[in-house]
Amino acid sequence: MGKSNGKPESETAGLDLEHELPAADGNENPAATPAESASSAGEVTSAEFQKLKAERDALLDRLARAQAEFDNARKRAAKEQQDFRDFATVDAIKALLPVIDSFERALHARSEPGDFRAGVELIYKQLQDVLAKLGVRPVAARGEQFDPHIHEAIEMVETPDAADHEVLEEWQRGYKFKDRLLRPAMVKVARNPGK
Repeated sequence: MGKSNGKPESETAGLDLEHELPAADGNENPAATPAESASSAGEVTSAEFQKLKAERDALLDRLARAQAEFDNARKRAAKEQQDFRDFATVDAIKALLPVIDSFERALHARSEPGDFRAGVELIYKQLQDVLAKLGVRPVAARGEQFDPHIHEAIEMVETPDAADHEVLEEWQRGYKFKDRLLRPAMVKVARNPGK
């Protein structure tokens, strides 16, 4: 039967009695001199000290191992994420390779300027199709109301011919990847105080 520190067994049922402090002996002599108490306490303390030291060392070892396992798991997760990003990038590059092939053929071909332009327009269409398959789409700009979340105003022009804050010109097309903005559209915006 383990020591219960004066508590009934029903109260100590859920406690970790192995790590419970020992109960008072009841044999302590209050009239003992401090030297006698120190010598008997020193003997008990030395044995308990060695036990506590061993327990502390075991806990520090467990902590070091747990930290090393956590560090390894974190590094493994970071490597897996990087591998996934690399894999996704490889798929995007593979989709773009036919467009590069088309540009190379166009640059090596000797043709009339009109035919050359038609070929470049076909390559541009091919590139737009690849980007659409990857989830990239252009941001609507010209004729739309200015939206600071997807447009970047480069210039504001006063004009009575357009509604206030209407996009007049698109200087650089903006793009979204799914619902995430990759680049805002650079636009010229109308200012019409009368409308």
